[in-house]
Amino acid sequence: MSKDFENKNEWALILGGSTGLGLATAKKLAQHGMNIIILHRNRKSELPQIEIDFKEIQDSGIQFHSFNTDLLRPEKRKEVIKDIRQNIGEGSIKTLIHSIAKGNLKPMVNAEHLLSNDDFHLTINAMAISLYDWVTSVFNAKLFAKDTRIISFTSEGNTKAWKNYAAVSAAKVALEAITRSIALEFATYGIKANCLQPGAVDTQSLRLIPGYEQIIEHSIQRNPFNRITTPRDVANVVYLLCKDEAAWINGCVIPVNGGEHLN
Repeated sequence: MSKDFENKNEWALILGGSTGLGLATAKKLAQHGMNIIILHRNRKSELPQIEIDFKEIQDSGIQFHSFNTDLLRPEKRKEVIKDIRQNIGEGSIKTLIHSIAKGNLKPMVNAEHLLSNDDFHLTINAMAISLYDWVTSVFNAKLFAKDTRIISFTSEGNTKAWKNYAAVSAAKVALEAITRSIALEFATYGIKANCLQPGAVDTQSLRLIPGYEQIIEHSIQRNPFNRITTPRDVANVVYLLCKDEAAWINGCVIPVNGGEHLN
């Protein structure tokens, strides 16, 4: 296996990296020699499994740091940025991965607990605006590499309406808009920004959506390869976008679904 990032003192900062796409990405990049920083927010009961996964990353022979904190709070973000500066020394952040899945899945009608204005605000802030907050914080701290890749994860809900998904759908649209603007306005500083749009991936986040079984079944039927997307499929594309050869890809929303979008 090629160690593209070995001995370069380059780091991946992964927002939401204890499960799902973020964790798979951390494992993949570590295998290729990139140092890893994971920010996550998990309960004490979830930590034993997380520690097993984090040890697997460390066993790749890279440097590793993790922070179990509320990464949406400005004061916590400031503390983490300070700690990162101390931990990586002369290193730099090669890639920032946004994999935050915190939002409200509520119906708009015919339910006791309906989607509210506050639900929209919380979801859009967590799943979209936080990307801008972290990018600007790392940028202002002068921690980005000369050739940096910003990568976030959107979904088919950016154009399709699913029941109870309105707030997340709005967040994904906002995430893509923010990504395009980052791609444009930060380009002169060597920063490229793209969104990946996976097909249905069987993660904790998907299982929170009412009727997720039907989403998976429908995805399998639509997919030319008759299977759903896996976290590893997505992590592989993140790795490709971090390579030097991908330096001219900027401001895109890239399907990662084996052709599922064709049907």
